[in-house]
Amino acid sequence: MIIDMPDTTTNAVSKRLDHLRDEGGAVALGRVLTLVVVAVEDDIEAAVAAANEASHEHPCRVIVVAPLASRGTAGRLDAQIRVGGDAGASEVVVLRCAEPLRDHPDTLVMPLLLPDAPIVVWWPTGGPADPVADPLGAMAQRRITDTTTASDPVGMLGRLAASFTEGDTDLAWARVTLWRGLIAAAIDQPPYEPVTAVRVEGQTQHTSLDLLAAWLGLKLKCPATVERTEGSDAITRVTLERRSGPIVLDRPDGRVVTISQPGKPERRMSLPIRSLSEALIEELRRLDPDEIYGQVLAKGLARVETVEAVA
Repeated sequence: MIIDMPDTTTNAVSKRLDHLRDEGGAVALGRVLTLVVVAVEDDIEAAVAAANEASHEHPCRVIVVAPLASRGTAGRLDAQIRVGGDAGASEVVVLRCAEPLRDHPDTLVMPLLLPDAPIVVWWPTGGPADPVADPLGAMAQRRITDTTTASDPVGMLGRLAASFTEGDTDLAWARVTLWRGLIAAAIDQPPYEPVTAVRVEGQTQHTSLDLLAAWLGLKLKCPATVERTEGSDAITRVTLERRSGPIVLDRPDGRVVTISQPGKPERRMSLPIRSLSEALIEELRRLDPDEIYGQVLAKGLARVETVEAVA
C-alpha cells in the first residue's frame, strides 16, 4: 500500500503511521533499527528496493530524504508512506523536501525515528567527505557511504580515510568480505610460507580493489599493488607471491573464481559480484564500530601502490 501526502509535515506523517499501526496494517514492533537514506531522485527506487531486501533480515523503518525538484516550493514537504507488499518487512517513508527544510534534515526526520532503536544513515551515491560532521550522520550509530558510486571514487576514499570516525563504513568494504574469506583459507594451507607481495587487479575506479589490497598489505606485512584495467568488472584477480610460487585467485567473468597454487589442483568456486542489497545486508549485520575497516583506512591505504590503468 502506498499513501501519498503532498504538502504535509513530519508530525502529520508520524500520526498517519500511528493510525496505520492502530488499524493493524503496519506495526513498529520488532523493528530493530531506523535506516535513514539520503538520496537524490534518481536513487530513490533502487535504494528502497535494496532496503526492502535488507529488511527481511533486518526489520526496520526506512526514511528516505530527497530534494524536491519543483521550483517555487520553499518550505514544502511531500511525503509518501509505503507499507505491506510495497515495503518488504519494513515501513518506508519517502520525504521530498524543498529548502530550507533540506538544510536541516535532522530535525525533519526526528519525529519519525523509532524510539530506543539504533540509527543507521546510508548515502547510496557517494556521501560526505566527513560523514560524522553531517547533521544526519551525527545522529547515527553507523554511517554507510558507497565510494564506488562517487564521481571520484579513489579521491573520496582518501578523504574518508582522513576523517574516519568509529561507526563509519563503506559498501566497497562489504563487497570484499567473501574475497577475504577465500584468501585467508588459501593462505592457511601448507607450505605456510610468508607472502612477499600482493597484487589486486580489476575495474578502473572500483575502490574495493584499494580496500582489499590495503587489508592484505597490512595483515601480511608486505608490499601491495593495485592494477586498474579498462573494461573489467570489480575485482578480477588477486595474486599472492610466495617463495614456492604464487597463489592466484582469478575471476575474469565476475561469476566464478579459479584458485590455483603450486602443487595443487585448480579449484573453481562460485563468487558472483555482490548486489547492492547483499552489500547493505552485510553492513547492517553489525552496529558496533568496524575496527578492521578503521585500521585499513588509517594504516593500510598508505601502503598501496597503484599502477596506471591499462587497456
